[in-house]
Amino acid sequence: MGYDCDKSFSSNYMVLKPEEVGLFDLLHILFSSNIEKSKFVDSSEVEERDFWRRWIMFISIVAQKLLLFFAKPMSIFGSAIEFFLNLLSSNDNLGVLLLNLIRGKVTKPDRNSASFLSFIGNMDKRVELDKSITPGDERYYGALSMMASKAAYENKAYIETVVNHHWKMEFMGSYDYWNDYQEKATTQAFICYDKNEVQDTIVVSFRGTEPFDADAWCSDFDLSWYEIDGMGKIHGGFMKALGLQKSKGWPKEIAKQDGSRRPLPLAYYAIRDMLRELLSKNDKAKYILTGHSLGGAMAILFPAILALHEETWLLKRLEGVYTFGQPRVGDDKFVEVMQKKFKEHEVKYLRFVYCNDIVPRLPFDNSELMFMHFGKCLYFNSLYQGKVIAEEPNKNYFSPLHSIPMRINAVKELIRSFTLAYKKGPDYREGGLLRVFRIIGLVAPGISAHSTQDYVNATRLGSSDVFSHPKTL
Repeated sequence: MGYDCDKSFSSNYMVLKPEEVGLFDLLHILFSSNIEKSKFVDSSEVEERDFWRRWIMFISIVAQKLLLFFAKPMSIFGSAIEFFLNLLSSNDNLGVLLLNLIRGKVTKPDRNSASFLSFIGNMDKRVELDKSITPGDERYYGALSMMASKAAYENKAYIETVVNHHWKMEFMGSYDYWNDYQEKATTQAFICYDKNEVQDTIVVSFRGTEPFDADAWCSDFDLSWYEIDGMGKIHGGFMKALGLQKSKGWPKEIAKQDGSRRPLPLAYYAIRDMLRELLSKNDKAKYILTGHSLGGAMAILFPAILALHEETWLLKRLEGVYTFGQPRVGDDKFVEVMQKKFKEHEVKYLRFVYCNDIVPRLPFDNSELMFMHFGKCLYFNSLYQGKVIAEEPNKNYFSPLHSIPMRINAVKELIRSFTLAYKKGPDYREGGLLRVFRIIGLVAPGISAHSTQDYVNATRLGSSDVFSHPKTL
């Protein structure tokens, strides 16, 4: 089953290859346990007798195949929607836009300008940090991390303007990174420097899954996994996004000839080297890692690869990892190793989950998929009341017992979208686009609950008691 990736770095693996699947081969896996004969499955095992595991492979491949097929239409559609939303805001509203069309004075948005917003940015246009949450406050890193996670969806000019002029921090750069497996730049992150009277902190924020980005969705649906000695089994799609090398796996350093053949660097190695340089210039500085959705998965995998490479100095300088709506990334062995490493280096890890968000409940935590969460879960209900728990309620989402309560809650969220601003102030006003998503949430509550708006609200309105926690796990 020759595949163009040397998997000697992994003691056990299951790699899915949607580009090589045919209809007969796809159906064959449902009825035959002999996965060695499947062109689209590259596995260290010859057979997979568990039907449900083969069913999961089937669903993962079908989802990726559909995404790849519709990638171009999705991109065009998403780009058109973003342009129209920015066209509206550039001309104030629909009425003014129509009037400007008649006058021939339409203001056209520039995609590379600091005022151009992504689809996600149009749902929540807040740029300012909450002035009531200051350095030293238990909520500070959580609130800053979520705003950074939200900003990561935007273009470089926007992020630079927000960081320098609104947050009064130092913008260090916004970068595109190469994905060896997708053979294109599909990973993004930005870095900023927060220098204040309490602590100098470097913030690394990974971009999450954009609604119309088929490549990012493929990373989410790619349920390939690799077992790495001493680390356990880890989600393949997320590792590929972070910088897993197609021909080498995770070598500690990139060979010069390997680096020169890529048009852009790999995320993990470039960010690690930048952190080394920045931290070496300030002995008192630390750094935090953050991200929403897929970005959260990369944020928690980054210190895992540091641990794999025995980067003790960088782990000691890691202040914390703050993720929002993060999916599961590894098995029980991975959980055990990371808990030990974070305890050893006193790394804070806070995993924020808002209400019925479906993403933190995927991939499933069961015998078929073996993925698990770890660390402290800061769970917030629809009133933004938080509590610290080991695992979010309804951990695999699709429980029939929770179906009706979730939809009742979605109705409450829709009503709240009209009332919250009156109770908490104009910063909590929701626009028409987000309300459309609230309506979608009546049918699919897990999707609307994944919005950045609710996570920003949770970090600002949640009780500071929830954020108080010991450093060790």
